[in-house]
Amino acid sequence: MSVEVVSMIITAASLLITLGGMFFAGFAWMIRRMDEKFAKVDEQFAQAEVSINARFEKVDERFDRVDQKFDRIDERINGVQTELTEVKVAVARLEGPRPRLIIPH
Repeated sequence: MSVEVVSMIITAASLLITLGGMFFAGFAWMIRRMDEKFAKVDEQFAQAEVSINARFEKVDERFDRVDQKFDRIDERINGVQTELTEVKVAVARLEGPRPRLIIPH
């Protein structure tokens, strides 16, 4: 082999090694940048999650208060219903039995 052919082979191999190193370095740079971006997005999601959870806690507290109000109203309705039944019974006792159309002999 002549010196020119050997130098061409060494030059080609050097070029391939250089291009491979550049691709590797570029890929490593891209991966590092993507990791930074993902970390930033994850942090934003975590902050948003904390904010959303706080808002849901407030909504849950409001629902609990509304449920307590409904429970009190339900108790009052049951009390009124019981009193209404007692009033019906008292009125029925005052009126006496219903008059019949046919009088038994």
